[in-house]
Formats: sequence, structure tokens, C-alpha cells
Amino acid sequence: MATTVTLLLGAVSSPGPGAGLAAGDAGHHVSLHCSRLRARKRQPWVLCSLKYGCLGVGEPGEAAGRSAASPVYSSLTVSPGGDAAVAVVSSEQKVYDVVVKQAALLKRQLRPSQQQQQQAPPAVARELDAPRGGLGEAYARCGEICEEYAKTFYLGTLLMTEERRRAIWAIYVWCRRTDELVDGPNASHITPQALDRWERRLEDLFAGRPYDMLDAALSDTITKFPIDIQPFKDMIDGMRTDLKKARYKNFDELYMYCYYVAGTVGLMSVPVMGIAPESKATAESVYGTALALGLANQLTNILRDVGEDARRGRIYLPQDELAEAGLSDEDIFKGVVTDKWRKFMKRQIKRARMFFEEAERGVTELRKESRWPVWASLLLYRQILDEIEANDYNNFTKRAYVGKAKKVLALPVAYGRSLLLPYSLRNNQT
Repeated sequence: MATTVTLLLGAVSSPGPGAGLAAGDAGHHVSLHCSRLRARKRQPWVLCSLKYGCLGVGEPGEAAGRSAASPVYSSLTVSPGGDAAVAVVSSEQKVYDVVVKQAALLKRQLRPSQQQQQQAPPAVARELDAPRGGLGEAYARCGEICEEYAKTFYLGTLLMTEERRRAIWAIYVWCRRTDELVDGPNASHITPQALDRWERRLEDLFAGRPYDMLDAALSDTITKFPIDIQPFKDMIDGMRTDLKKARYKNFDELYMYCYYVAGTVGLMSVPVMGIAPESKATAESVYGTALALGLANQLTNILRDVGEDARRGRIYLPQDELAEAGLSDEDIFKGVVTDKWRKFMKRQIKRARMFFEEAERGVTELRKESRWPVWASLLLYRQILDEIEANDYNNFTKRAYVGKAKKVLALPVAYGRSLLLPYSLRNNQT
């Protein structure tokens, strides 16, 4: 029989996606939960993980003597058996393994001799069909699509060098095309076999055999930057998940889904965005915070779209946490805002904000010219959480969105933050 136990962050926690940050960061949120950690020392298992797994949810000003709501934990299934207990690897650890691999690839391929090799003319350029207009037109079309569907992000990319800007457009377009396979107008006709064909097309693209103009832009991009195929394949796995899964038992399952469909974007982008030459942060920590931003954005999407997803029969909320809050699928389908729902939503929003906080540190470690679009995306997406609160947590019938005026105001703020010293250097100077 399997037993579900909690994952706790201790002072000597195992490395997670935030590993490698400056000393003291690992305990950034521990002080909020230290009494809970001490209270659980009597348990037979103390399994360490990321801080995201544990969220104290007692509200400020709660009357003394009232029992605080239990914290939110990522769950991990283990087989009981004392010292011989065998734990199933958590989603966080699985994803962290990918992070480590991507960081190692970046460091290996950015050695001076390999940087020179990356300057060589890409083979894919010779394979483009002349009538398609060449790489210049391919990248230009990617830029047009990015501008049409992600205008604020697009404006931010204009500060980047031309090569990095075009590469980010190519990645954006591939991700959008992949997402539309299951969320676009033809989603009802998409089969697992169609996703298999899309993955084979991805493999051809990485081998220098693009299928069309938009593929060619990405195929060229991967010859210029140390981009690995794994995050792209993982995103396709996320689309496969959407075809067969409409419920998530716990946050551990939801974490993996969020990585597949959004965290992967961060891993794809870091090699293009680049790490600032003056940064003292490790590649692992920068990748980890890029992952955190993707997870934060996806959790925000989920919280914004609860009603819309429910009308499609989908609930992207941890089932165990719903049950703990006294809620069920039926409550989601009814779409009535209650005190139980408000309390539940506060917990979910708090978790998303913790991911955003983690991501902020990593943005400062990117190359200065690459920070503006990332800051703009982070600030605007985080404001969606504010709008959910402003709507009194009614995400059943009201769609939280950031108005045009707030978007415009966010741009200079994002630009100002893009000029800040890398977080790793600020710590060194204190």
C-alpha cells in the first residue's frame, strides 16, 4: 500500500529549480513556516523539496486560538518501510534533472572554441526553397505573428540584438503553433497520431530539414544558439496530456503539466536571451528561475480560466486541495463564489506569486538587452492575479484581464527594472 506524505523545505533541502542562488535564498520563505516544520519532525519521513510545496495560509490578523488552515504541500507517494522506504521521484525532481541537463549544455557549448563554431553559416539556410523567400522573410513572418498575438512582449524584444530578437520570435511561433494543435480552431480533430507527426517534424527541423518557412526560422535559430530538443519534445508531451487528462490529483501532477506546457518555454529561451557576462549566478539557477516564470504564468492562466475550462469539462486544480477546502468538481461546474472558494483561491494565488517572486531574481541575471520583454511579461501576468482578487475571486463568469492603460504603464516600469544590477552582484556587494 502506498502512503502520501508531505514534502518539506528544510535548511538543507535538496537542490531544486532554484538551486544555485546566492546564500540565504534557500531560506527566503522558510521563516514563514518554521513552526510547521518543527511540528512535523515527529513524522517518519522528512522529505525535502522546493519551497513552493509548502504554503502557510493563515491570514494576517487571525484571532488567537483559531486553528490556522493547513499548508499547501506538494505530495509524494512512498512505500512505507522504515529505512528501506522507496520514494517515487517527485515532479519537481524530474524537472530539475532537465534543468541541470540544459544548464550543462549551455556551459559546454558556450566555450570559446564552440562559440567560434556557432558563427559558421547555418546549413539550413542552403536548404530553404527559393520561392519561400529565404530566411529573412521567414523571420519577418515570425515577428509579425509575435506582434499580432503578444504585442507587449514583441515591443520588448525590439531592444534585443537582431539575432536574438529573431530567434525569440521563431521560438514563440513554434510554441504558439504547438499550443494551437489542442487549443486552436481544429483542436477537436487533433489525435495522438497528429502529435506524433508533429514531433517527427520537430526532429526533422532540428536535423536541418524544415517543413515550411516558419520551421526554417527555428531550424536556423538552433544552429546559432545552444538550444536542446528536450524542452520542445516535453511541450508536445503536454499537448498529449491535454488529450487524455482533465483532472489532476494533486499539485505534484499539476506541476508536471505546467512544466510541460509553459515551463519548457523558459528552458528554450535562456540560451537565446543569454546570461549577463557580469552575472555571478550559476547557469542552473538562471534556468531554474526561467522555469519558475513559466510555471507562474501557467498557474495564472489556470486561475484566470477556471470557468472557461470548466465549460469544456476540464479542471486544472489539485483535487486533493479542493477536497481539503470542502469543494468538489460540482462546485466548479456550478460556478458560485462562496467563502470556501475565496479561501481556496487565496491559497492558489499565493502559490503563483511565490513562483513570480522566484522568477524576478533570474530576470536580472539575463543580458541587459534581453530583460525588458521578460520583465514586461512578468509584471503584466502577475497583475492578472490582482484582477482576479478585484473581481472578488469570480473566475467563473468574469475573465480577469489587464487593461490597455495598465499595459502601457507597465512598459516603462519593466524597462526601469531591466537596468537593475544582477541580483547575484547585489548580494555580493552587501
